[in-house]
Parts: sequence; C-alpha cells; structure tokens
Amino acid sequence: MVTLFKLAITAETETTVLTKPNVERFFYTLDPQHIDQGTLTIPANAFVDDQGNPVEDITLVTENNGYYLLFINGVLQQEGLYTVTAANVQVIEAGDIPENAPITLIVTNFEPDAESETTIIT
Repeated sequence: MVTLFKLAITAETETTVLTKPNVERFFYTLDPQHIDQGTLTIPANAFVDDQGNPVEDITLVTENNGYYLLFINGVLQQEGLYTVTAANVQVIEAGDIPENAPITLIVTNFEPDAESETTIIT
C-alpha cells in the first residue's frame, strides 16, 4: 500500500499595515469671472496651498486609493457636482455661490505599507 506523507507545520503570521494618508489642501476664494453659464472653472493657479503659496497643478488621486473632498462656503459638496483635473476644478450649478465664498479642495491619497512576519512553531 502506498501512502502520501505530509509535513505537518504550525505557524503564526503577524501583519502590520500602515495606511499612511497623504493629505493636501487647496484654497480659493470665489471670483465671479471664473463662472460661465453656471459652471465654475477654477484654474489650478488660482488655488493656494496650506502655506499660501500659489499652486501650479492640482494633485490627482490615485485610482482606487484616494479621494477628493470639496467644501464651498464651509459645506461639503456631493461628488457628482464637480470634477478635478491637474489643470482645474469644475463645479456645475455654481451660479448661486456668493462672491468671495471660500472654496477648499482636499486631496487624500494613501501610501500603504505592510509588513508580515511568520514564525514557524513546529
């Protein structure tokens, strides 16, 4: 009779995952000249960063690993009302936004890091 012999091993694995979010904030004050037929188009260079420096390009989110938040006059906006490119942010139905309203774009990308250690017990 033939028998298959198998090696019996017991092991434990410990995994540590760090999400490491990278958050960038962009600030803009509404200029009515950027509204055309109810659509607000904010060029990247109209934004400033956390230090008040002009922005050249808007950071894009990594697909399936990041997200945008847009606040107009302190109110979080629904994702379907705006689009983000490296060159600009477009907001539809923007005709009722008051002049000089603060607009904040938050871009969050995750740079996860995972480490596993396996210990063989037997």
